[in-house]
Amino acid sequence: MINRKKFIRSAGMLAAGSFLLQPKSFASVFTKGAYPPPGLQLFTLFNTIDADVEGTLKKVAAIGYKEIESAFSKKGGFYGLSAKAFSKMVADQGMAWKSHHALGAPFKLPAGAKMPTDANGNAIKIPPMKNLRENMQEIVNDIVDAGIPFLVCASTPIDTADEIQKSIETLNKTGEACKKAGITLCYHNHDREFKAVDGKMPYDLFLSQLSPDIKMELDLCWVTKAGVDPVALFKKHPGRFPLWHVKDLDKSRQGPAPAGEGVVDFKRIFENATTAGLKHYFVEHDMPKDPFASITTSIHYLKDTLHV
Repeated sequence: MINRKKFIRSAGMLAAGSFLLQPKSFASVFTKGAYPPPGLQLFTLFNTIDADVEGTLKKVAAIGYKEIESAFSKKGGFYGLSAKAFSKMVADQGMAWKSHHALGAPFKLPAGAKMPTDANGNAIKIPPMKNLRENMQEIVNDIVDAGIPFLVCASTPIDTADEIQKSIETLNKTGEACKKAGITLCYHNHDREFKAVDGKMPYDLFLSQLSPDIKMELDLCWVTKAGVDPVALFKKHPGRFPLWHVKDLDKSRQGPAPAGEGVVDFKRIFENATTAGLKHYFVEHDMPKDPFASITTSIHYLKDTLHV
């Protein structure tokens, strides 16, 4: 006759076994605190932030963002500030500066692209910007001074096979400098990296020819627009995607939308965060008409649906 203690232990083991045999449920994956805190890519605020940098950061923090990724500024530098001064300003708002975007080479529009416009349809004047090909060590030094763990190549020329190889050389050289400095270099995609050039996909070349120390920041909008499955990329290259841009693709599949208002399957993607090697993710929306409305919509979606 089985005693009470053995019965409880056996019943517990049976229940645990039954749980393990069940398919992984949505609720079992998306528990509060399972993911890094919500982050924001400040390019979303490109047309407004320079007018009041500190006030903008206060609004971002009040909405609920805890981490930020910086980008280009019309004022130059880090929104007109030194790396250390901007880092302090971010910290004073209770946020953490985790990543910075830099160009891979001197700015030029990709083949077939048009100059970006603001919410009123006016062409945006692109200020002089440092780039990894010409100012690599200076950029790396700034990131180290600010205490930021990630430097991201936001864009680089890939219209020809020669441009792709030059970009790979620049990225590998920068990756070496970053490794020596104790930071990580990542590459940020658009959809054009998934269009063949001379029969080869630039993104495949980056994944195979860049040092394994160089990681990827996967833009979930543009990879979806390109018709590529993010989860398949995670499984083929586990641990290579520590950074994400959480940006939806509108239902017409033409361009960005606030998270939750388009076609990107964020639930499925976040379920595979461990395989990707996720460390930080940043909400982004390129040139929205109302950036604060957009980032508010996105963070509500992330909190209410994904429980970040």
